[in-house]
Amino acid sequence: MGSPSEKRRSTDALYPHRAMIVCAAGGRRTEADALAQGLGVPLVGELPDEPGSLALVLTDERLQVQLTGPGAPGPVYAEFVTGATARRGREAARADEGLLRAAGARHGQTPDVIDATGGLGRDAWLLAALGCRVTLVERHPAVAALLADGLKRARDDETAAEIAARIELIEAEAVAVLGERTADTVIVDPMHPPRRKSAAVRKEMQVFRALVGADGDSDRLLPAAIAAARRRVAVKRPRGARPLPGPAPSGSIDGRSTRFDIYAGGAREA
Repeated sequence: MGSPSEKRRSTDALYPHRAMIVCAAGGRRTEADALAQGLGVPLVGELPDEPGSLALVLTDERLQVQLTGPGAPGPVYAEFVTGATARRGREAARADEGLLRAAGARHGQTPDVIDATGGLGRDAWLLAALGCRVTLVERHPAVAALLADGLKRARDDETAAEIAARIELIEAEAVAVLGERTADTVIVDPMHPPRRKSAAVRKEMQVFRALVGADGDSDRLLPAAIAAARRRVAVKRPRGARPLPGPAPSGSIDGRSTRFDIYAGGAREA
């Protein structure tokens, strides 16, 4: 077990901004205590007014993350039962989604997938809604906590439980997981600048950047993904951005503001 100073250095590296847990639900104090201990951040009584902090707030309904202070963007959370992600999942079978084409999940094909950069799980949910088994990997413990909360609520909902059961969440470094597992398809979505035309995406990316900082390991992630994929790797990029450093993609699938670069997998078929 590490010393207090080692734990403090580790916490500082995880949270570029001052982070805390806020329990806004009277009956969930025990959960809040456990969450604070597990994430290595303090539990406070209420959301502070001053700017510059980042709070994981446990409400009666969910776990959410938000910046503090006047003018801060609203909360961000993982949601699969209601809203846009749920609707996208319900329409998966007939949707012309670039993600599905990039993953090879079309025309009755349901490859098993490793989503190496979990985020809020939206792509994983769409693939699982189509019938794919998805291993959802997230390295940051606070983001993994948001995902675990969203998936628990989905498993408790009769309309979403079947889809949620096809998703396995792993809190770990993606490169480590890719060194131990293979899948038909590996999805990689490195953090990139938000699309300026979308206020919702701008809010989410602002909060995520405050939470996790810069994404500095995409150069290691691509070769690891290629080695773990039996069929293909799909890398999500802004439409005008260069491909990730490394081998050239074998093709791409363009969307309105993003594209998927496709790489042949290097793992042997099972």
